[in-house]
Formats: sequence, C-alpha cells, structure tokens
Amino acid sequence: MTLAEVSHLAAQIRGQIGKAIVGQTETVDALLVALLAQGHVLLEGPPGTAKTFLAQCFSASLGLQFARIQFTPDLMPGDILGSNLFNFQTSQFTLTRGPIFTELLLADEINRTPPKTQAALLEAMQERRVTLDGKPHSLPDNFLVVATQNPIESQGVYPLPEAQLDRFLFKLLVAYPSAAEEAKIVATFGQQAGPPRAAEMGVEQVADAGTIAAAARAVKTVTLAETVIDYVVRLIRATRDSADLAAGASPRAAVLLANAARARAALEARDYVVPDDVKALAAPVLRHRLLLSPAAEIEGKQVEALVAEMVESTEAPR
Repeated sequence: MTLAEVSHLAAQIRGQIGKAIVGQTETVDALLVALLAQGHVLLEGPPGTAKTFLAQCFSASLGLQFARIQFTPDLMPGDILGSNLFNFQTSQFTLTRGPIFTELLLADEINRTPPKTQAALLEAMQERRVTLDGKPHSLPDNFLVVATQNPIESQGVYPLPEAQLDRFLFKLLVAYPSAAEEAKIVATFGQQAGPPRAAEMGVEQVADAGTIAAAARAVKTVTLAETVIDYVVRLIRATRDSADLAAGASPRAAVLLANAARARAALEARDYVVPDDVKALAAPVLRHRLLLSPAAEIEGKQVEALVAEMVESTEAPR
C-alpha cells in the first residue's frame, strides 16, 4: 500500500464515521494516528459526548472485532482476561476467553475499577498477549484499547496509576459540541427512539485486518530525519528539566511521539516527518504523562499550558 492509498483510506474512514458522529474531527484523526502507530487511546470527557458511540463507529468502519467492558468497582481481572475452568465431562481444564480477546476493546469508564483490575490490561496493552496460569496467549497484532473516563465525578473512582497511563499513546479530551453541532445532533437523533447504532446510521466497513496491516507497514516507510529525532528528544528532555513538573516524560514517550508523528505524516501522504507533526501531537502524547510539582499546583498552573510553552520554547529544525 502506498502512502497516497493510506491517505485515501483515512478519508474513507472519516467519511463513514461522519455519517453518525457530528464534529470531533480532531478526535477521529487522532484515532487514525493511533491505529497506524499501533497505540492505545484514552478518551476523557463528560457523559453524553458520544465517546462510546465513536468507538463503535470507528470499529464498524474498520471491520474490527469489537468488545466492550463496563468497568465497575466489583469487576475482577478474570472478568477481563478469562480463566481456565475444569470440565467434569473431559476431566480437563478448558480456557474460557474473556472479552479482552478481541481487536478493538472499549474499556468504558476505566477509572471506576480498582487498580488490581486495571493492572490486568498492562501486559495486554504492552505485549499484546495475556498470561493465564503461566501460559501466554497472543492477541491480534492490531489489538487496540480505547478507554473512556469521566473527569467530572471524583467519588467512587480510582485514578489510573502512572504505569497504566504510560501505556496509552494519547489522552484525548472530548469537549461539548458547538451550538451548531449540537443543533445538528438534536436534528439527527432527536427523532429516533432508543440509542443510535452504527449500522442504522449507514456506517459501512471500508477496511479489514489486511488493509490495516498494509497501512501500518506503509507508515514504516516514512522518513524520520536526524534533525527531527533531535527535536523530539530535546522536547521530551525539556519536560524533565522544568521546575514546574515533579515528573517528566519517559524515553517511551519520545519513541511513541516519533512513531505517532510518522503515522500523521502518512495520513497526509507524506513520506517524511516535519516539526509540525511533532508539535500537533505533543499535547495528546504528554498531557497524561506529566505531574505538576506541589508549587505549580498551588500557583494553579496547568499541564496543558506548560506543554504549549515547551513546544514554543524548544527550537524546531528548519
């Protein structure tokens, strides 16, 4: 697959999702980047902003096997991974696979379950495999986790640990729609009974596992110049030198940012990365990886603003 074909495929996917989702173009583009960069996505936004429906439409347009887990305080790791159950008829243990054995996993309200259950996703997200009773089980190469969380409620939630957050390529902020977009949403869905469904909105499959794999291989042909690598490293290291941050970004963040920049270039049919690719993706890659210092918290500083300052102050190659 050529980079021009990758860009055309992305346009087709956007078109299908646009049949059901009003607005959220930046979020859709970020999901496409994550898909090609083989990274996971955390969606944060208030209830009712179509986070779950967006994931369903995204999966439908790609023809991916879809599974949803509603995270709750009583959810156990075995409810996600599965378990080996003894079969009395055969006198053998039989593997009962959990919902994680899929291609696109929607982890809905992931911060509502305790850390022990959240940790069940760590190996799957990093290694694309699950270990049950000491035996590894592989997940699909295009395995993708789209997790959601509600930033408004603070009771009955368990903040994601840093190790968990670091497994996500992006943290995307899903905001309320504009007045015009909201009017279109009401006009489209206000006359329908029941929840919307991707198939009923005309969302059609325009890709499959083979197409996605070919697109991911095409991304590997995108050139990452030494000057751009240096820019990425300097930007990441700037987060560790900031007095306003108690913890900066890791080398993993630098690698993920570079990979995501290559995917973004591919979506635009470019075979090389430009500094603007890095700048555009810096906030979603870094916002969940940086911790404010106590002094910065007292002063009311925001991670988002600090990332913008670092991007502005770090000299980009010409």
